[in-house]
Amino acid sequence: MSDFDDREKSFEAKFAHDAEMQFRAEARRNKLLGLWAAGVMGHDGEAAAEYAREVIKSDFQEAGDEDVFRKLKADLDGRASEDEIRTKMREMTAQAKAQLSDEV
Repeated sequence: MSDFDDREKSFEAKFAHDAEMQFRAEARRNKLLGLWAAGVMGHDGEAAAEYAREVIKSDFQEAGDEDVFRKLKADLDGRASEDEIRTKMREMTAQAKAQLSDEV
């Protein structure tokens, strides 16, 4: 193989790895958000875990974070403000990425 082919394969592998890590971080963030929101709503145990799975599934409706935000906003109506939800989303994104980097 030529150096160009090696470099191309290397870039493709990095792109695939980065995309997988982004997906895993978003899924982890959504689980953490779901568990947080479940706690705010007074759920614990299996009910909290089930709600977290619902939040993870809500992220498959459209690209981006707005589908998750809308679900949390609707479900937490009156219990958390939009700013609180968005702040928690940022916090949980950082936490999820830290957890994943610790696992590697």
